[in-house]
Amino acid sequence: MGDESVRLGLEDLLFIYGETPSSKMHVAGLLPFTPPADAPPDYLRRMVHDARGQDVVAPWNRKLAHPGLQFSPLHSWVTDHNFDFDYHVRRSALASPGDERELGVLVSRLHSNTLDLTRPPWELHVIEGLEGGRFALYLKIHHALIDGYSAMRMLGRTLSTDPDHRDARLFFNVPVPVSAPRTPASTNPVTAALRTLGGIGSTVAGGVGSVIDLTKAVINTQVRRDGDYGHIVGSASAPHSILNARISRNRRFATQQYEFDRLKAISVEHGSTINDVALAILGGGLRKFLAELGELPDRSLIAFLPVNVRPKGDEGGGGNSVGAILAPMGTDIEDPVERLHTITAATRASKAQLQTMSPSAIIAYTAALLSPAVSQIAGALTGVTPPWPYTFNLCVSNVPGPREPWYFNGSRLEATYPVSIPIHGMALNITLQSYAGTVNLGFVGCRDRLPRLQRLAVYTGDALAELEKASTP
Repeated sequence: MGDESVRLGLEDLLFIYGETPSSKMHVAGLLPFTPPADAPPDYLRRMVHDARGQDVVAPWNRKLAHPGLQFSPLHSWVTDHNFDFDYHVRRSALASPGDERELGVLVSRLHSNTLDLTRPPWELHVIEGLEGGRFALYLKIHHALIDGYSAMRMLGRTLSTDPDHRDARLFFNVPVPVSAPRTPASTNPVTAALRTLGGIGSTVAGGVGSVIDLTKAVINTQVRRDGDYGHIVGSASAPHSILNARISRNRRFATQQYEFDRLKAISVEHGSTINDVALAILGGGLRKFLAELGELPDRSLIAFLPVNVRPKGDEGGGGNSVGAILAPMGTDIEDPVERLHTITAATRASKAQLQTMSPSAIIAYTAALLSPAVSQIAGALTGVTPPWPYTFNLCVSNVPGPREPWYFNGSRLEATYPVSIPIHGMALNITLQSYAGTVNLGFVGCRDRLPRLQRLAVYTGDALAELEKASTP
């Protein structure tokens, strides 16, 4: 079992092919912890020492068989029999007491560095020196090895809801259950765009009903502008913006956390979803941030949104109905309530359309909707700005997290901040993660294209306060 060779699937291959010094295909998570009251002074040293003495299990001990052949169609994972623990697990420290800004600066630097594809493509940084004796884990993984859905399942096997539990092991020491299903297809904008022909092909193969679903959806999105269909955003609606240029290798990361109940109260007041409210405050933050840079477009920025759409009564998380929509951020609207209503109308119409489609049609529709983004990415790489509108300006995704607090050997997990992937033609990626009564936002962008990104995180707080004030009867 340990010497088994595992072929990479198509989407995994695309993440290997997309790896460049400036467009890096790794995702990450920042996990701040508060240690237990009885933690000894060498608590973190013991954590690393204990992990070193245990087996590193698959897939964490796997590397590419032929990393020098980046564009080979026959890539496979093989066991690294010379696994270097100290290369993959590293201790770092802030100048104590380190604050949130200093932690963000360190993570920005770590996230800017490319993973070594001649080794198992992941790193874990144990960061100490935070205020109040706290510490953080920064985990960086190549997207070809794992995605966000898998990462949350992995954390669930590592952490516990019991604060008194003391036998936990770090994720790379915890065997993956044999029965664990493979994760659903990613809706990353790069892979979704490149998957166009395959997605449409699978729809044709799936039967006449799926083709009819797809045809209706394309007509509704690109042609019909009556009724609710007028709110659906098509593939050529995004303005040219500073977010759509070629990016450098440097990254900037910022975080923000809000109480879930604050967003919930607004969503109930306006008949919106939590995600709609999040988009509205992000739109308000972006409006202020880009105006300050003198880069605010006249038309609304458009976000690419991965969406899970399942049949009524389906409680499973298998992801058979996984698609994507495009939605306005309302950056052209000053009034916060009007911005929220505009976003809500657009997302409601788009989701309603997906609900009428078969799973195979949803996949093909997503691919068709995002396929024009290939020219957007190519334009950013070459520096040629096309005369037509773009497909999207940024990606905003929402990853559901646990409702209860999690612990690692008595240390309470305070937040889960996702750190995603900016690409050429999309210099900003924002991911939301719910956790234990909070909503955690991770902002990652190109440092050279989006200076002072931390201000965007601050401005979303201002936008939330404005929306709360405007929503008060």
